[in-house]
Amino acid sequence: MKNILVLCTGNSCRSQIAQGYLAHFTNPQHVQVYSAGVETHGVNPRAIATMLEDGIDISHHTSNNIDEYRHIDFDFVLTVCDNAKERCPYFPTKAQKFHYNFPDPAKATGTDDEISEQFRAVRQMIKNYCHDFVVEHALN
Repeated sequence: MKNILVLCTGNSCRSQIAQGYLAHFTNPQHVQVYSAGVETHGVNPRAIATMLEDGIDISHHTSNNIDEYRHIDFDFVLTVCDNAKERCPYFPTKAQKFHYNFPDPAKATGTDDEISEQFRAVRQMIKNYCHDFVVEHALN
């Protein structure tokens, strides 16, 4: 069993979306995907709605703090924002660390349609990244 942790600042948007796609692209009998934040801000309703548009339900996800997972021996830790990378705590584990700074869709401004489009754009970037990560590390 491989354990993957996706880490972001507030565990509300980017890490939740990545957790959803990584779980979607991997076999749950071989891969367990977690997400957490260096803080917890709750799961963003727009992230849930944006993922539902792509057929993935993350409405059952919770916003978790990194400290909740200290006992898990992770194989991979993916930081999805610069703040989390800088604040990522030391893990006494063999975890390989990867980083990609995705734009924060929660900071999107404009009309509802413009904000939704920004969420969709970030969702697509994360989807592509997660798909490539799973293929590159033979996790499917």
